[in-house]
Amino acid sequence: MSGQGFSLGELPRLSRSTVDRNESVRTDSARTAELWARGRVILVDRKGRTPVLADGSGLVDRPAAGFGDTPPENAVLLGENGGVGHWAVPVEEELTEGTRPPPNSWGVWPGATSANGEQWHDLRSIGALLDDTSAGLFTTAVALFNWHARARFCAKCGAPTRSANAGWATRCTGCSREEYPRTDPAVICLVHDDDGPNGSHVLLARQPIWPPHRYSVLAGFVEAGESLEACVAREVREEVGVTVRDIRYLGSQPWPFPRSIMIGFAAVADRTTPLTLADGEIEDARWTPRSDIRAALDAGGEIPGLVLPGPTSIARQMLTGWANA
Repeated sequence: MSGQGFSLGELPRLSRSTVDRNESVRTDSARTAELWARGRVILVDRKGRTPVLADGSGLVDRPAAGFGDTPPENAVLLGENGGVGHWAVPVEEELTEGTRPPPNSWGVWPGATSANGEQWHDLRSIGALLDDTSAGLFTTAVALFNWHARARFCAKCGAPTRSANAGWATRCTGCSREEYPRTDPAVICLVHDDDGPNGSHVLLARQPIWPPHRYSVLAGFVEAGESLEACVAREVREEVGVTVRDIRYLGSQPWPFPRSIMIGFAAVADRTTPLTLADGEIEDARWTPRSDIRAALDAGGEIPGLVLPGPTSIARQMLTGWANA
């Protein structure tokens, strides 16, 4: 790739989806009834976990008809594929906590096991292992349920809201105002030095609350009235005291924890600039050579003193693309 900037190399793991998200269907009661009658349902508990296959490669779904002749009020339509409606329903399930995540998952958030032996895991743990359809369905379900949990009251009059449009809106019971799911944009930027078109070192940092030795690229939320590129420059400057240039877009990924979309960029900085860490936000930052990133990737994501972001995150794809450039 000499002479050109690196790319992600593959679609971020939570950006994959195969179902049709037709907005007009959500307000068509006859069509949603058809999609429910022969639909499939995934369950999601209050911790954002769902039943998955033992190897984490797919979701365990259920016939929608088993939940009634019509969709429950809290059901959400995730999309349609081949005439089959895919839905999600929130549940309170009796689970045994502490189930180990599948091999090659992120391995941080323990899962749980139901009375019938099904394993329940969250999106961060198994998102990278899921097939394309399952990844898109689970990501959408988590995003919608996280939004509904925070949209129970009208922002205008304060009255309670009710789910509408197959879960894709809320309607106020007081003033009838409709509200739609929110997504908060956040930038995430891989900063490398100017040693060649892709640099020889990448700037990594860690937050105090992260597990020991975990480092990642820099990220932050877009402020009101701010462009994405301006946010990249501001966040890097605020977090580590470095000025960046040659900011360019790489790709994006939904990150519904609770309702973000990560918008990936690359940028260049001077490696000789002293690093100034944001107090209370950045515990450590360092320039890391490509050889260390490659070694960590070859070892499954970590070497002594360096644990990379999990494979579900876009940060992992960014570091992989840069390391392979």
